Amino acid sequence: MTTRLTETYIENRAMVQPNHANMLDTAHGGNVMKWMDEVGAMSAMRFAGETCVTARMSQVDFERPIHVGDTALIEAYVYAAGTSSVRVRVKTYRENPTTGETEPTADSYIVYVAVDEDRNTVEVPELRVETDRAQRLREEALAGENGGD
Repeated sequence: MTTRLTETYIENRAMVQPNHANMLDTAHGGNVMKWMDEVGAMSAMRFAGETCVTARMSQVDFERPIHVGDTALIEAYVYAAGTSSVRVRVKTYRENPTTGETEPTADSYIVYVAVDEDRNTVEVPELRVETDRAQRLREEALAGENGGD
């Protein structure tokens, strides 16, 4: 069984509310990381066809804040897979909900492990990279994972 990279692309949004904010009226970093982990897991599960649990989250680089009233736009896709592990690139943007204007805000690489109902690891499919867009996404992720972006 194989799965195409483009089939793993997930995009989700969260409206930043006051209960998500810190003292500066911007999204608390912990909330942003939670949203990133959730969307990353959705991408990993779509790829694996199994429940996936977080094994490792690389450093999260926060470039700019997301203000209360803005939308946190999170994008995730699988860019590599092992026997039971799935590597997911997760990017977050600040999005103006009325104009759609976006700015990058946070970035990370997360490893998930596929497990069955007994919480035993299970094999994941082979990742197929079939389009130019998929190849660009994969290359960007691999370069960034290794400190190249």
